[in-house]
Amino acid sequence: MKLKKTYKYALWSAVYLTLTFIIIVAVCYFFMFKYFGTVSIVLCLLFVFLASFLITQYRAEYFIYRRLKKIYEEVSILNANDLKKETATTDIDQLSKSMQKYVDGKRLEIKYLTERDSFRRDFLGNVAHELKTPLFTVQGYILTLLEGAVNDKKIRNKYLERANQGVERLVAVIKDLDMIAKLENDGMKLNVEVFNILETIQSVFDLFEMKAKKRNISLLFDKVYEFPVYVKGDIEKIEQVLINLIVNSIKYGKPNGSTVVGVESYNDRKFIVKVIDNGEGIKQEHFSRLFERFYRVDQSRSREQGGSGLGLSIVKHIIEAHDENILLKSTYGEGSEFSFTIEKAR
Repeated sequence: MKLKKTYKYALWSAVYLTLTFIIIVAVCYFFMFKYFGTVSIVLCLLFVFLASFLITQYRAEYFIYRRLKKIYEEVSILNANDLKKETATTDIDQLSKSMQKYVDGKRLEIKYLTERDSFRRDFLGNVAHELKTPLFTVQGYILTLLEGAVNDKKIRNKYLERANQGVERLVAVIKDLDMIAKLENDGMKLNVEVFNILETIQSVFDLFEMKAKKRNISLLFDKVYEFPVYVKGDIEKIEQVLINLIVNSIKYGKPNGSTVVGVESYNDRKFIVKVIDNGEGIKQEHFSRLFERFYRVDQSRSREQGGSGLGLSIVKHIIEAHDENILLKSTYGEGSEFSFTIEKAR
């Protein structure tokens, strides 16, 4: 039967101590007792104590050193050459700290990998769903046309128009996926310049005027601005932010409502741009995930309105690339306010 390491250590230590004790007693009895009498007993006990101390210390250091060396050799972050035999008993505390640091690091790594794996599964599922819906729609209309509906001019035009809408949806998803992949993998190269943000807001208003009119939503400034408001940033990227926020406000705003955009001083160095609507608002429970890719507050209604589901995620990446902040205020049933900071032009 194999003995445990500690049992073997204790057994051999006991053997060494016993043999040493026998030798010391024999020496004391045959040599010292004749000359020193009872004093030899005291000397004998002193020798036994010293011998026991030295043997126990040596055995402990040797046993611990071997065990520590094996651990050092097996754990990649530890170097066995750093371990000295004479300091093995004092290295336990250092080893404990190193191992705790190693375990904490591995725990964080496992957590990070688990989150990434979960995110990857969700992302692939969302991409598949976002692409599958318009693809099946386009496929259905084309198959219907191939089966004979193409001969009916009225049906043909209607189905081709609907198939084209499905293709446009696919193009929008792929373009946004391509953009967000570039933002995350290659980083974002900003062409920083000074520009009048009021002009940029007005150009976005003009771009989506017809879209807003279809839902009878007014696109407005919060007040009359007598002077230009100059800021520093990448004008194309900031325009993309405004497009995404204003389009969302049109999509999810109430018919006959309004989207109001305002620019205010945030502090000595920054302005804050606010996009406010009086739509249905967002529940507090969705705030933490709102800027995730493909996250939708209302799955069915969001897909009816179209879009890739990546707009707010792109907004977040662009604003963070400018070292600015994106903020959200919303009361369910009353409306939402998305805002972001931007540097003032000096």
